[in-house]
Amino acid sequence: MLPLVYHPDYSFPFPGEHRFPMEKFALLHDYLRSSGIAHRDNEYRPGRARQSLLSQVHCPQYVDAIVNGNLDQKALRRMGLPWSAGLIRRTCIAPMGTLLTAQLALQHGLACHLAGGTHHAHYDFGSGFCLFNDLAFAAKQVLASGSVQKILIFDCDVHQGDGTAAMLMEEPRAFTCSIHCEKNFPVRKMTSDLDVGLPLGMTDQDYLDTVFETLESLLEQVKPDLVFYDAGVDVYHHDPLGRLAISLQGIADRDHGVIRRCRDKGIPVATVIGGGYDDDRRALARRHALVIEEAARIGTGASRE
Repeated sequence: MLPLVYHPDYSFPFPGEHRFPMEKFALLHDYLRSSGIAHRDNEYRPGRARQSLLSQVHCPQYVDAIVNGNLDQKALRRMGLPWSAGLIRRTCIAPMGTLLTAQLALQHGLACHLAGGTHHAHYDFGSGFCLFNDLAFAAKQVLASGSVQKILIFDCDVHQGDGTAAMLMEEPRAFTCSIHCEKNFPVRKMTSDLDVGLPLGMTDQDYLDTVFETLESLLEQVKPDLVFYDAGVDVYHHDPLGRLAISLQGIADRDHGVIRRCRDKGIPVATVIGGGYDDDRRALARRHALVIEEAARIGTGASRE
């Protein structure tokens, strides 16, 4: 049974005209419930991270300013989201959700977070709709626990995982790989352990060849005990912030291929949904569901139609 991690506070009342689709998390959960993939027996709810725990990974002064609403206007603009109690509640839960997903993946081989992928958050500032970096947080916590020796963060969001790269730069046990559209946000890229910049308008076959060849090489080179897979769907050819031209089938093939290759080697996989932007929020939620549907097929041994 595929473990799924979700919290009802991931979506909360939010300006409907805002570019960030805050309601997509609840819509994703609703869709998975209606399709029978999510149910009471396989859902796990994370708790809220204490400031002291977040401050082990992020700057304590920054954590305090975020939690207590003391960020200046420049920092708020860079973050890109209006501060509210609801935003802080979800922001302090989501990193724990990715950590719980990693712990469940180590137990079961595969687990999916119905949120996560806030890879633009840096040590002491937020950026690109990201306040705390759940991938860096979970990776550092899992490594500190001693349950793994080596982690691969395989980030296929269309935007470079700049915050993750910067926050884990001095951690040799975490290998960061970002496969992203080169001419896209952020303008100033950080240096991951491996960056693969893709050209504008890349289509399915070239994209899948790049993703799979990169992953196969890294699994041999890094030999990770755990893979964090950021399955961003902003690579979709109609995503307003994407600039690539990947079809829905291409995304499903990517997600299946990444998870399958890891699991065939016995490597646990923790997935996060990453970025995706669309005014049709229900269509976006179904797009985010692709990675979870593929994980469920692999987890149960079901064949793809």
